[in-house]
Amino acid sequence: MRDMPHMTPDQVTEYDPEEIKELLEAGRVLLIDVREPAEYATERIPGALLYPLSTFDVSQLPPDESRQLVFSCAAGGRSLTAARARMAHGLPAAHMAGGISGWKAAGLPTIRIDPRTGRVM
Repeated sequence: MRDMPHMTPDQVTEYDPEEIKELLEAGRVLLIDVREPAEYATERIPGALLYPLSTFDVSQLPPDESRQLVFSCAAGGRSLTAARARMAHGLPAAHMAGGISGWKAAGLPTIRIDPRTGRVM
């Protein structure tokens, strides 16, 4: 794991999945999943809240207070877009590089729902 945090060239804070897992466990981040509802319903990172990029409104997000807002998505593209939108409003911005794909590649747990039964797998 690299030293926390890394910055993109446009100054978005970028975390890797292992860093986010540690920060979630410590209660230091609020992970916002910007994928679409069907993606989130099928599989998600424990503790992540859904706020799809398709309906994204920076003004409706909670402020960074005791927890830093960090965006995630499938592979990192949409979360970076969300972070840049937040930055454009003069607010600090962070995202998880690699998205849920990187999270799973790191062997970290997800919540998966069987679409046929609606039960956790």
